[in-house]
Parts: sequence; structure tokens; C-alpha cells
Amino acid sequence: MPDVVNTEQAQAWNGPEGSHWARNQDRWNAVNEGFNEPLLDAAGIAGDHRVLDLGCGSGQTTHLAALRVPRGHALGLDLSGPMLTEARARAEREGITNASFVQGDTQVYPFEEGSFDAAVSRYGVMFFADPAAAFANVGRALRPGGHLAFVCPADATLNGWVAAMASLREFLPVGDFGRPGLPGMFSLAAPDRIREVLAAAGFTSISINQAQAYGTWGHGAEDAAAFLLGTGPGRHLMDQADAATRSRARRTLTDHLRAQEMADGTVRLLSTSWLVTADRPTDPSDRP
Repeated sequence: MPDVVNTEQAQAWNGPEGSHWARNQDRWNAVNEGFNEPLLDAAGIAGDHRVLDLGCGSGQTTHLAALRVPRGHALGLDLSGPMLTEARARAEREGITNASFVQGDTQVYPFEEGSFDAAVSRYGVMFFADPAAAFANVGRALRPGGHLAFVCPADATLNGWVAAMASLREFLPVGDFGRPGLPGMFSLAAPDRIREVLAAAGFTSISINQAQAYGTWGHGAEDAAAFLLGTGPGRHLMDQADAATRSRARRTLTDHLRAQEMADGTVRLLSTSWLVTADRPTDPSDRP
């Protein structure tokens, strides 16, 4: 793997968090796949376009992008070795020959300048050590006039899984989890912050629109609660509690999610995100 500056995230995504996502790739896709079509539509990719998928994880969005560019190519970039192994294996099983995957840090990856027509990301751009530097590097990878499109979480209060975790506040140290601007999942939850970062990186024509989709978190409340508590945030909170408290928290979360069960038994929660688009200027003199 080339140089990495985001060492904390590299350790996480090549450790327990990355292994969890790789093992549960189908479940995470069921949670997030409602944003796939809006994201790829916003990117405007087709034909012979070259597409860069940032924080591609186990590759679902890379595969879908590749299908939209039958004469082009889609490259998935991620820090996580375990997830990239799954992405490559799935591409082979599905016979997708115009997608490839590489392990690296977006902020410093040595892209060939102007080598992509578009860059996309589904929840892969919130964890950069230096967001402006990372997006500037992505901008250099795009051709003049190239397009950036990504999805990132919006206001935490509009996300059902955050409300579910907040139901544990009586038992677990939830604290200010979900507050916009904090490092991590909600670092780009404030639109002004998104505009600030992208403008500093040299992007223009910045557009930010709210997008919502329901995701499937499990089959039955017990299953969904176990999955939520097995995620990174869930494990972090549960590790700080004793056995009795963990048991009470699990029961409380299960009761909260039971109200979200559908007629077929699935638990579906609303996710609210920002669908962001921006361009690399055609004229280099237009860049800040």
C-alpha cells in the first residue's frame, strides 16, 4: 500500500472494523443501497467514462459504476484490505471485468493527474485526516470539467439508527455522538462545512441536496439490535459497560426497534444524507 497519513483509520479498517464490514457486506449494502441510484445518477457516468470510487469498501458501488460504463473502467480505492478482498472476489464471481481495486489513502494516493472523468463515494469521505487535502488530491485526479458526487450523513437527528442508539443513553455513555463537525461519521453533516472544504480543495459548482432512503437493518428486532451493537459505535459503547448493563441496553434497543418492524419482519430505518456534487474547473485559472 502506498504512503498512508490517516494511520488511525488505516488501523481500524484493517482491524476489527474492516473485518466486521467485510463479513457483513450484504447487510451493510441492505442498509445503504437506497442511495446507489441517486449517487450514480448525480455523477452522470456512462459510456467510456473512467470512474474513481472513494472509500469503496466491499465494492458494491464500484461494481454498479462499472456496469454503467461498459466501454470504460471503475477503480475502487479503500484503506481496508479485508473489504477489498471481498470486492475483488465478488467482481470475479459476477463477471465484472472493467472494475479493479487498490488499497490506499485518498489524501496522498499518487493518482495520475486528470485520469478520471468522475469520482463517487457512498459514505467514504467523512474520515479524512485532512479533508481539504484529500479532496484536492481527488480534484487533481479528475480531468478538467470532471465531476465529483458523494453521499454523506446529514443531521444525526434525522437518522433512525442514531435515534436507536440514543435510546441507550440511560445505560451507556452515548455523550454527544452524532454532533455535526466532530471527527468521524458526522464530520461533514453541516452544509457550510462541506462548501468550505470543497472550495478550499478547488472545486466549483458545489451543490448540496438532501436525500433520504430506508435501509434494512435486520430481520426482527433482536437481529437488528444485535447488528447495531456489533457495529463500531455499538461495540465501543458496550465495551464500557458491565454485563448487567449490557443486557439492559440490549433489551432496551430491541424494544425500540420492535416498533420499526415491518409486516414481513424486517426492521427498516430512515437514513437522511447529503447528496453532494461539484466540479473540477475546466479552466485551471478558476481554481482558488
